[in-house]
Amino acid sequence: MIQAISFRQADAPYAPSSPRMMGRSLRIINHLRLVALECRSASRVDLDHACALLLADPADAQMRHAETLMRGFRQAVCKRPVFYRPGTADLSFDEAWLGRLFEAIEQEDKDSFRFLIQSRVPRWTQRNLAFLIRSISEQFHKF
Repeated sequence: MIQAISFRQADAPYAPSSPRMMGRSLRIINHLRLVALECRSASRVDLDHACALLLADPADAQMRHAETLMRGFRQAVCKRPVFYRPGTADLSFDEAWLGRLFEAIEQEDKDSFRFLIQSRVPRWTQRNLAFLIRSISEQFHKF
């Protein structure tokens, strides 16, 4: 005996959904998207040098952490990052990765933060990238 098979909506081809994040992380990512748009034509920076300048002049540094991160992110991940337009619901791999870093900071999960940084960033720039991400996260606590 042959039995017909019915296809339900759940049987539709699997399309991975966009990663879910906390609202605070999404706000930070959206802010970084805006900064990335502004920095598109700016020259890239050396993260070591840029972080040293931020530490030397802390009075004006708060406004420049996100800009420094966006201008040096390619150096940190060793490839061209992908950032979507502000307000886009989907997240690129780079945005989702940054969002997970911000969530690890929020949840005080040092092991996850360290793992995420070490899994993708060369050792020589891990400290600088971690400094920038922690600084940006701290700035968003003030709002």
